[in-house]
Amino acid sequence: MKTITLSGTLLLLLTLVFPFQSCTKTGPTDLTQSCIIPKPLSVSADGEAFRLTKRTNIVAPDGDTALVRVGEYLAGLLKPATGYPFPVEKAVHKGSIVLVVSENDAEYGTEGYELDITRKQVTITAGTPAGVFHGIQTLRQILPPEIEESSVQPGPWILPTGIVTDKPEYGYRGAMLDVSRHFFHVDEVKRFIDLIALYKLNFLHLHLSDDQGWRIEIKSWPKLTEIGGKTEVGGGEGGFYTQEQYSDLVQYAMNRFITIVPEIDMPGHTNAALASYAELNCDGKARDLYTGTNVGFSTLCTGKEIVYKFIDDVVGELASLTPGPYIHIGGDESHATPMEDYIPFENRVQQIVRKHGKKVIGWDEIANATLAPNTTVHYWAEKENALKGVKQGAKVLMSPANRTYLDMQYDSTTALGLHWAGYIEVDTAYRWDPAHLVEGIGRDDIIGIEAPLWSETITDIKDIEYMVFPRIIALAEVGWTPAKLRSWDDFRSRLACQGTRLTVMDVNFYRSPRINWSTGKEDTGTGK
Repeated sequence: MKTITLSGTLLLLLTLVFPFQSCTKTGPTDLTQSCIIPKPLSVSADGEAFRLTKRTNIVAPDGDTALVRVGEYLAGLLKPATGYPFPVEKAVHKGSIVLVVSENDAEYGTEGYELDITRKQVTITAGTPAGVFHGIQTLRQILPPEIEESSVQPGPWILPTGIVTDKPEYGYRGAMLDVSRHFFHVDEVKRFIDLIALYKLNFLHLHLSDDQGWRIEIKSWPKLTEIGGKTEVGGGEGGFYTQEQYSDLVQYAMNRFITIVPEIDMPGHTNAALASYAELNCDGKARDLYTGTNVGFSTLCTGKEIVYKFIDDVVGELASLTPGPYIHIGGDESHATPMEDYIPFENRVQQIVRKHGKKVIGWDEIANATLAPNTTVHYWAEKENALKGVKQGAKVLMSPANRTYLDMQYDSTTALGLHWAGYIEVDTAYRWDPAHLVEGIGRDDIIGIEAPLWSETITDIKDIEYMVFPRIIALAEVGWTPAKLRSWDDFRSRLACQGTRLTVMDVNFYRSPRINWSTGKEDTGTGK
């Protein structure tokens, strides 16, 4: 009788306890074990947890317009997977996520932040809305990867408690997208912007013109897009951005605290323009459109005044559409332009850009010219050129091809890309220090790093994703985290955790064999 009674009691307890436990499923409580990339300056944990619920609101104190906008961005990230409303309000209560700008606190700089998670509240404090936005990306990575799902998931949505303090090593952390060799549509560029924002990149360099295509509408020179924009590598239909579309991209990026840097490459890489307007050629004859991949054969006629009228008009229209501080003028691989013509051309073009209120960036060859104040030398190939720039007082943007070029193949089996600068696995992209790469170019000379993706072999967003990820994640940490806090073994373990998140986001990333990926569910990428 006692046995029957005990069994019945156990059955009753099992019936009561197990459902209760399943409804109160716990999550992680050690914030230091979160796989945050880029690695923050410091992370401390206190062993408890905060839970998102349907009552959680997002607080923008005093209804600050910029913070409301950032709060709405956060709500948009959290709503689909949780199903919770996340209203953006002024009132703080238990369970709030509070966004704070403390303009008098210099320790955060322009992009740093503090993320303070307690059992009762989450607070992101920064000196600017940009810092709050970067704090949101950290918050996002601390949450389970399923937060990236587009439909409601069961949760729970647990944040381990503690404090993250952080700010970037370099102010310029960029990616470049070549939309000239192959054209990428607005939605593809927006997808790219969203993906790089997750890893706190803050500049997007758009390579808008080249031999194979002209991609931005210039109203005073309409044939640039009517003729020069209608093809691409391999003979595809090409395309271009209207000024309205370009402005939309600029605003979309700005809402994610990413600054667009437009590039008009010159005097070389100009065949699309030379095919559009005969007068830009020394012989007055329009060139045939070009769909190959050779470089160095084209040049504007640097001795003709009409060329400088053309540049003034193009730069003027582009500057009026671009709120960011930079115009990139290219200047690379202009093998068809004699140096005695190249130097005065670059000197004059710099002044045109400055006249329109912008700072100049140019590939490292421009350092052969006399650099105007605030011109930045974009180092990609020849360290001697970059050193010439430093000697003239210029700053350097670091894009060494053998570390940062995302069109380089991972290894000899990679179906896409090239390998003229070598094969670049994810550890090669990670294991370098910009401030110690070139003797004579130190930390104070460098504004940051940029990871270019040239598109000779890249045709769509899935190709972009495969060649960019995971290397862009490695390079994001190189740009954000001080070298003394970085180590490959630590990074590779945190990168492994990102596999699940990338898979949930349907990113077609390269499954590097050097990473023990945790993907969480079946891969959905093409695995090119």
